[in-house]
Amino acid sequence: MNLSFRDSELALKAVDTIKKLSNGESYSFMHVCGTHEQTITKHGLRSLLPENIKLISGPGCPVCITPAEEIDAAIAMAEDGLTILTYGDMFRVPGTEKSLAQMRASGSDIKIVLSIGEAVKLARAEDKKKFVFFSPGLDTTAPTIAAEVLRGLPENISILNSLRLTLPVMQLLMGMGDLHFQGFIAPGHVSAIIGTDVYNLIAETHSMPVVISGFEPLDVLITIALLIRQVNEGKPKVENEYSRVVNSKGNIKAMEALERVFKVRSGRWRGIGRVPFSKLEFRDEYFNADAMKRYSVKLKKSVDIPPGCSCHLVIIGKIEPEKCIMFGNQCTPEKPFGPCMVSSEGTCNIYYRYSSHA
Repeated sequence: MNLSFRDSELALKAVDTIKKLSNGESYSFMHVCGTHEQTITKHGLRSLLPENIKLISGPGCPVCITPAEEIDAAIAMAEDGLTILTYGDMFRVPGTEKSLAQMRASGSDIKIVLSIGEAVKLARAEDKKKFVFFSPGLDTTAPTIAAEVLRGLPENISILNSLRLTLPVMQLLMGMGDLHFQGFIAPGHVSAIIGTDVYNLIAETHSMPVVISGFEPLDVLITIALLIRQVNEGKPKVENEYSRVVNSKGNIKAMEALERVFKVRSGRWRGIGRVPFSKLEFRDEYFNADAMKRYSVKLKKSVDIPPGCSCHLVIIGKIEPEKCIMFGNQCTPEKPFGPCMVSSEGTCNIYYRYSSHA
């Protein structure tokens, strides 16, 4: 960690620069990363910034956008006697009627793991059992899955793949007429994989400023200043504030692994609907790795957002969590009603933890 990026004096200078550049005019910028929301909320950046600067939290939490139909598929596999392995956040996210946590409480064999590597290790240690690793994730998680598949999975484990791509949903958000923002704070971790060049489509075709940002408070403040400058100059482009980690081409080996293992299809995002070219699916030659095909499980009609829940509006940044009538009352991290309150990367969870509710 570069400690200078948490220097309070430098941060205040950056805020002063933002005030001068904005000159009282209104600006709205969207990020699509749970870690960025964590930085913004934990360090009180919204209160530090002038009131004319609005930061919108977009769909950057992979667990939050995993549709109920895929959780229901994992539950169906558990009911058929398969051992389900997944992350702690995914374990608690509600499907249409129940969560994997509720399934385990009623006797199903469901275990929490930290990674695909741990899942494979478990499968090798208990080779008489049949395992399914339920893997939500975005561009940063997908290469680890691809690498493990290319190394060769044990015969007794397959993957319920819920992997999605960030760039297509950014493109979709720009087409939502009732969402108004002037630039993207692009996610540093994702960009380390996909590079900066891919964002040229957004800047050039859609005339939308893009700045790839790191995760320290000063990173975000510098990014905001760069975005304001672009808007003022009327020259949208891609800038890389996080150049200490991100380059123009990304991680070429990781991208090659994704290309070998997956094909891209349209896919549903919870709270958003179908997003074109955003879902990674296994290529046909990896049939045994694909739990859906291997066990002939079909996705069924599901309910993503239960009545009363506003996660679909929070996910796309249309409202802030406090505007949901359930926030902090019927919906808390201890007893989440909607997916945005479950994950540590969920906007509602972050708002709750760093607000007066915590």
